[in-house]
Amino acid sequence: MRTARGWHPCAMSDSAPRRARVRAPELIGKGGWLNTGGTQYTLADLRGRIVILDFWTFCCVNCLHVLDELRELEEKHRDTVVIVGVHSPKFVHEAEHQAVVDAVERYGVEHPVLDDPELATWKQYAVRAWPTLVVIDPEGYVVAQHAGEGHAHAIERLVEELEAEHEAKGTLRRGDGPYVPPEPEPTTLRFPGKALLLPSGNFLVSDTTRHQLVELAADGETVVRRIGQGGRGLTDGSPDRARFQEPQGLALLPDGTVVVADTVNHALRCFDPATGRTTTLAGTGHQWMQGEATSGPARDVKLSSPWDVAWWNGRVWIAMAGVHQLWAYDPAGGTAQAFSSGGGTVSVTAGTTNEGLVDGPGGEAWFAQPSGLAATPERLWLADSETSALRWVDLDGHVHTAVGTGLFDFGHRDGAAEQALFQHPLGVTALPDGSVAVSDTYNHALRRYDPATGEVTTLATDLREPSDAVLVGEDIVVVESARHRLTRLRLPEEAVRVEAVAHRTQRAATEVAPGRLRLDVVFQAPAGQKLDTRYGPSTRLLVSSTPPELLLDGGGAGTDLSRDLELDPAVPEGVLHVSAMAASCDDDPANEYPACHVHQQDWGVPVLLTEGGAERLPLVLAGMDA
Repeated sequence: MRTARGWHPCAMSDSAPRRARVRAPELIGKGGWLNTGGTQYTLADLRGRIVILDFWTFCCVNCLHVLDELRELEEKHRDTVVIVGVHSPKFVHEAEHQAVVDAVERYGVEHPVLDDPELATWKQYAVRAWPTLVVIDPEGYVVAQHAGEGHAHAIERLVEELEAEHEAKGTLRRGDGPYVPPEPEPTTLRFPGKALLLPSGNFLVSDTTRHQLVELAADGETVVRRIGQGGRGLTDGSPDRARFQEPQGLALLPDGTVVVADTVNHALRCFDPATGRTTTLAGTGHQWMQGEATSGPARDVKLSSPWDVAWWNGRVWIAMAGVHQLWAYDPAGGTAQAFSSGGGTVSVTAGTTNEGLVDGPGGEAWFAQPSGLAATPERLWLADSETSALRWVDLDGHVHTAVGTGLFDFGHRDGAAEQALFQHPLGVTALPDGSVAVSDTYNHALRRYDPATGEVTTLATDLREPSDAVLVGEDIVVVESARHRLTRLRLPEEAVRVEAVAHRTQRAATEVAPGRLRLDVVFQAPAGQKLDTRYGPSTRLLVSSTPPELLLDGGGAGTDLSRDLELDPAVPEGVLHVSAMAASCDDDPANEYPACHVHQQDWGVPVLLTEGGAERLPLVLAGMDA
């Protein structure tokens, strides 16, 4: 679900023709409203305010990026703007109301959220991708709609224009918004992400929602100390001074320190259990964008939502969920002393930034939000959450898939690996016998994959969003994220029998005609910019399909944003994977050093081949509906 990258103004050029005004469809969702104190709203109730609809789902890291992008705008324009999150699930678990309630708290959502488990409002607004932002003016008309990340600055400019316009017309209504915060819960942990067994026998836990690390005694319950002030921030220092933002992964390093995946800070931090101090190893505190450096001195290179870390073959491997890649931190001179000094370099080790499931050499592989890592001498195991897959990297850097088929197939099914199913796993743990335990998060289960037999079994059920697990002797301690605790289990000798369930995403397939299909990626350079053709073509289009047999012709890479595809009539349904990029630069002759911007988006479009179906598939990369 990776979507647009870079800075994308919403406004079209002044010369662009304006379309007829479109009244915004009503907001409907069977799950009702959250963060409103129980009040149920309609668009009429919000008339006079600028409304920004954020179509999101909580599995999607790009949706989480947008939540963070909107925080400043939300605070600055709180008296004129109402942001409404429209939760539109991909996975079956995400359609559960309590899961949405949990996610709203977990990610610090401070605006009303409409729970739309049946995608009713999604369909009304013809949304095609997570995330999508829709701007509605104070009179109730849609003025902009864009998929992807990177729109916050442009939307703020549009908001300022709408404020001025409707203030002059007398149609702007200022005042407090409908947001009502939920009551805080007094639990020891709050949506913990990952855990680590320290040499002392204590546990270190990333207390994600409270932006802290917590050291627990060997019982997994008693708090020894908290590391971090508890508010969002990026600050090094002592336990009472340090700040994190939604930390996740933890890895013990050879010198006894711990590397922390500080996810929303887009950084790697180093925590020293002996001194209690936290330092920054890698990242600048800002999110990596397409076209920026992917290697260099660790403190100078931007990262993107590092979700987990593992020490493997002399380097810290990073599950870079935000860009669907694996990276690595290499300590200076290959010595452990680099960890405390903050030296070293970072670089990409696998993945293209395209989202999907493709094996092969590291530079050609595709991932989809890698979120859990576990190292063994011969393999680096990873939970590839959006493809509901268990994958691994060999010592030569090649990527392999043990379990999983792609972005839209998931479920809970044991048996042979080629037909077994997970649902958005976030963690993987190496076991002593060479098998691995998978924290099968959205199935609320702990699963096991045995490479020797190629079989998947279920070890435990009735967990609540397990996100990691730690081996402790003959026990395994599971991070039950949505129960806010660590749960100790004895590793079972026999598997649990579970009724097999298979799912596909609820997102409706697009009906297209078999045979020739015209694919048009619509891109218009934002106002004040033009396509950058100084060094050759400024656009790129990559097309593939699942299954591969669906696409008879038109696959592969090219520079034209329009292409004729040939779909095999013998394949009734599948998914078209489309990745498009365009580069634009500021169009100001007086500016000697114009800023340039990269716009990139990936789509996974489920299609159903039907006689009489559409013969053209338009996808909007950047533009404005106004």
